[in-house]
Amino acid sequence: MGTLLLKNIKYLVTNDIENPLLENVNLLISDGVIIAIGGEDLTADEIIAADKMLVYPGLINAHHHLYQYFTRNLPKVQSMELFDWLGTLYEIWKYLDEETVYYSSLAGLGELLKTGCTCCFDHHYVFPDNQSSGLIDAQFDAAEALGIRMHVSRGSMSRSKKDGGLPPDSVVQTTDEILRDSERLVKKFHDPKPYSMRQVALAPCSPFSVTPDLMRQTATLARKHGVRLHTHLAETKDEEAYVLKKHGMTPLELMQSLDWVGDDVWYAHGIYFSDSELELLARTGTGVCHCPISNMKLSSGVAKVSKMLELGVPVGLGVDGSASNDGSNLLEEIRVAYLLHRLYDGASAPTGAQILNLATQGSAKLLGRRDLGKLAVGMAGDLFMINTDRLELTAALSDPPAFLATTGYKGNVDYTIVNGRVVVKDGELALIDEHSLAIKANTAFRKFMSRSDTI
Repeated sequence: MGTLLLKNIKYLVTNDIENPLLENVNLLISDGVIIAIGGEDLTADEIIAADKMLVYPGLINAHHHLYQYFTRNLPKVQSMELFDWLGTLYEIWKYLDEETVYYSSLAGLGELLKTGCTCCFDHHYVFPDNQSSGLIDAQFDAAEALGIRMHVSRGSMSRSKKDGGLPPDSVVQTTDEILRDSERLVKKFHDPKPYSMRQVALAPCSPFSVTPDLMRQTATLARKHGVRLHTHLAETKDEEAYVLKKHGMTPLELMQSLDWVGDDVWYAHGIYFSDSELELLARTGTGVCHCPISNMKLSSGVAKVSKMLELGVPVGLGVDGSASNDGSNLLEEIRVAYLLHRLYDGASAPTGAQILNLATQGSAKLLGRRDLGKLAVGMAGDLFMINTDRLELTAALSDPPAFLATTGYKGNVDYTIVNGRVVVKDGELALIDEHSLAIKANTAFRKFMSRSDTI
């Protein structure tokens, strides 16, 4: 893979507790791993002059639905809340195929890379009849083409409308089908080694679209193979009412009864947890991925992030589905999260630097990655760079660790580097022809949407 030197970095935000901000330093990456920070006489196969650059650890998106990229900004669903929104969009998503998943993944991952994200977890759980075998493969193919570090879940749904769930029969599978394919994909794709580029998690969709038996057996299978567990939980009041009526307990109580708490588990959203439930999460190391923009758009509510951090609950950041955001931009998520909690929690809200930490080390912890999330010797060579020599950054860099949250950065980053490889250069994708991709992705979008008359 060779060596890459960032020479004379103006500001290096490390996320390292001992040295959070360094100035005028070099950073050397060899074979995808940071091997030196500082040294005066460093050289490399490739050198990037960084004397005008603001450098950050790569952002880590801990919850996404890339297949939804092709159902963004649809007029009919813009005023709906979660259950109605899902019920309407399932009638489109049931037509997903490999081509749709491949191009929606390329588009969504491309936007993430251009805005500083170097690792993405995608929660794919829609497997239409006769289309289930190649969808995860298509996502990993897209990630490889772009050069992004990728975690994908084998999600699942086993409870359809006729059984009291939300999805149509055509996207629901039996427990045996789901477990068999889950094991196949873990064996085929999961690489647990440090600095791995692809990993797999098991992720039944939600308490209102799967059976308790599937949740329980999935947990057993995941722990057999040493992979992580993920699901949506405590996202809306409707979900809480559904679980209380069907199971006589809160969503988290249900998860606890199914052995779905622990430091190998993280939930998306986590808005409606009581204080005692938050204490349980902290005690067990069970994590939460905060998705503020999606929660705001769907009128779901505001997660108690300040309280979670106070108690020590592991918290990361995610953009959630592209159709409930409607984008794939973790930089935007950072600023919105900061402002939202300033509004709700005042002085007890997380600082700008703490919000950055959610999107880096916080998300890395949710994914079980000790090699990601900060810039230090021995960590993966994942980072992004912003040229400070531009008008919109004038007088904005008194506090570089807080800058992305307080002032915010609204454009594409100048460089994104993953595993020591330049994948975004001068704000454009470096490994793929963006113009050609946009044409092909829009063609695939129109083809996909023509299959449904729902919207």
